[in-house]
Amino acid sequence: MRYWLMKSEPSDVSIDDLAGFPNQTVDWYGIRNYQARNFMRDQMRIGDGVFFYHSNCDVPGIAGIAEVCTLAYPDRLQFIKGHKYYDAKATPETPRWLNVDVKLVRKTRLLSLKELRTYSELE
Repeated sequence: MRYWLMKSEPSDVSIDDLAGFPNQTVDWYGIRNYQARNFMRDQMRIGDGVFFYHSNCDVPGIAGIAEVCTLAYPDRLQFIKGHKYYDAKATPETPRWLNVDVKLVRKTRLLSLKELRTYSELE
């Protein structure tokens, strides 16, 4: 089993949003980074752990632990014209972007980026 750092802006999807869906999966959509897509496609497996990271906020950091519940599959938003994640080059036959489903394992105390930087083991 591996652990992955997956980030979200709390104003978009927060750890509290995940907690609002107990024992349910949520699709981790909108990934538009090729390296992240390739990790999801080639290496993420069902049961892998996720460090849920709040980014672009007053105190960024790890806010909880989630679990990968599906293998990667095409992100449906890439096909919706007018959507902010629409990709004109993507087709259902040759999708460019993927997502996985995750579910909350537990919220944790916030491990801030500032605190994480104090752990030399993480370098």
